[in-house]
Amino acid sequence: MNERTQLNSIASDSHSKIVRVVERLNATMDIIRREYLRKHLDPWVVAYSGGKDSTLLLQLIWEMLASLPVRDRRRKVYVIGNDTLVESPLVIQHLKTTIATISTAAAANGLPIETQITKPHIDQTFWVNVIGRGYIPPTRNFRWCTDRMKIIPTSQLIESLVRTHKRAVLLVGTRKSESESRRRNMAKHGVSATKMNPHSSVEGCRIFAPLAEFKDEDVWLILIQRKPPWGGSHHDLITLYRNAGGGECPLVLTKDDAPSCGTTSPRFGCWTCTVVSKDRSLRGLIDSGHEDAEVFARLFDFREWLVQLREDDANRQRVRRDGNLKSRADGTPVMGPFKLDVRKRILRELQTLEQEIAQQLITESELDVIEDIWRRDQIRQDCRSALHEAITPNPEGASA
Repeated sequence: MNERTQLNSIASDSHSKIVRVVERLNATMDIIRREYLRKHLDPWVVAYSGGKDSTLLLQLIWEMLASLPVRDRRRKVYVIGNDTLVESPLVIQHLKTTIATISTAAAANGLPIETQITKPHIDQTFWVNVIGRGYIPPTRNFRWCTDRMKIIPTSQLIESLVRTHKRAVLLVGTRKSESESRRRNMAKHGVSATKMNPHSSVEGCRIFAPLAEFKDEDVWLILIQRKPPWGGSHHDLITLYRNAGGGECPLVLTKDDAPSCGTTSPRFGCWTCTVVSKDRSLRGLIDSGHEDAEVFARLFDFREWLVQLREDDANRQRVRRDGNLKSRADGTPVMGPFKLDVRKRILRELQTLEQEIAQQLITESELDVIEDIWRRDQIRQDCRSALHEAITPNPEGASA
């Protein structure tokens, strides 16, 4: 094949690809419009993480709403994000900035869109559980963080909307081509781009995934070609992906979504995430020479230190928080939470890190809850010690 033939072939492939994407985009827009215009007024809840898939989903919904006469914009659309309070700094900054822009632009354009960012209950944040209760940083077998920091806060918001409106529709940007596990999970629950499916845990809520058949290249091609209708550009989003070489850690809504949060894929997630062996997205930001690379490096090192603490049994109690001992089948003890002195050491190091990078990493409210947990743990520990002394025979007393 000569050079001219190769160029013609490439041009033909590119044209075919663009035609395919345009056809898929138009078909998806028609489906979104058809579903929105149904007679019922069940509110739409858009799961927005600030990443490429949820950004495209919101953009298509926005463009659909803007194309409708004002009289037809009757259904409320809630755009919800999630802040675990330990998000990757650039990701949470991007999420908060875009959510604020979306809220302002929606009001200015008369669109029925409201925004909200959910957060874990103050008693269930990462630091309250690790520093307060001594939970070890999450592992694949003990991923306590997903429920407390992601699923519960978001599910509670959806449940409140269902109580108010009787029903709701959750729109997600999940796609079959994201991974084989995602494809299998979507097939298991019958999730497709053309129909609604019951939510697995929230009664009265149905799930709609309009982008199910989109490929990665489809998403990027559309985002590069079309500016966000709420203003600005997708430049920051594209740069964020390019520098980190990752994807967003999506808004986790059910336990079935959990594997996508903290896998070996280079996703943006919590900077404290220890489910992955290495945080490749944070490492990518450091290696890209980002202006805040030094800050990211300090966060990366602190996360690695947490892993080291977790793997050293000397840092952990033999007794679990419920007061019981646990052993494996071979008799090997299963260690419990961090010892109180280790928790205090983690807090000191975290506050030192805050000063070094001039960023708040733990809130005063969390510190209050942690102090209360420590006080109760100390009382419990003193009581156990006293009880142990009371039932242990005294050699001197026995001889007397």
